[in-house]
Amino acid sequence: MAGVDFNIEVRGADVVAAAFGRAPAMAKREMFAATWEAEFLLQREVQEITPVGVSGGSGLRASISAQEPKILADNVIGEVSSSAAHVVPVELGTKPHMPPIDPIIDWVVHKLHKSPDEAEGVARRIAWKIHHHGTKGAGMFGKTFEAQGNQVRRILQRGVDRIAENLAKGAE
Repeated sequence: MAGVDFNIEVRGADVVAAAFGRAPAMAKREMFAATWEAEFLLQREVQEITPVGVSGGSGLRASISAQEPKILADNVIGEVSSSAAHVVPVELGTKPHMPPIDPIIDWVVHKLHKSPDEAEGVARRIAWKIHHHGTKGAGMFGKTFEAQGNQVRRILQRGVDRIAENLAKGAE
């Protein structure tokens, strides 16, 4: 997802770098597990505050998922993202623009419980407002990271601590 990137550093990064040199399989295993745990926490929390559209929980909310951690040199990269085309506008908001009317009509019918006869007029007023003011972003990824950043750091720190313990025991 474009627009929202976070970087977490933990104490003992030098220990992790050393472990990738001395016991790479163990280092990868521990950091992979810690990163998955952190990603699943973030996935759940982002989904909790993601706006629910016409398709309910099966829409944007369901499209948000943790991706398998990637290991590059002595870095582990975790990602929680969505492939939905509208995730960035929902996250960040939009500048004024003229939106297509049909999806707004569907939204008005399902979310505002208006009859199809009433829905078009309401949808046109909503489209007018978006055309003149844009939309406010929900910020679900940013808010989640702000709220859960320390918990993510603790999860990753436990992974680093396990690596240090394993190295102290002579693990390979």
